[in-house]
Amino acid sequence: MSGHLSREKMNYLSKRVLELLTRSDNVEFLDDPNEIRLSVVRAFEEEMRLYDLLDKRAMDKIKAQKKPIEEGSREWDILYRKYYNEELNKLGKLS
Repeated sequence: MSGHLSREKMNYLSKRVLELLTRSDNVEFLDDPNEIRLSVVRAFEEEMRLYDLLDKRAMDKIKAQKKPIEEGSREWDILYRKYYNEELNKLGKLS
């Protein structure tokens, strides 16, 4: 269920974010625009690491079931979503 953004996609998106901020009359840059763009890339990377961790935790919970559950089965998908969302809730990422 976890997805990854390629380095190229992260760079593309960070440039679009910077463009949107640049166009806003309510935003004033206090740092070099490229440093801000790099901060956006780091934020993407940090979020992806977090979601990878949640993915691993959900999969570990499924593997810890007494009864083996086949990956890709309906039961596995339901449990994965349940456990993944539980982990999100613990972080306050899902309301």
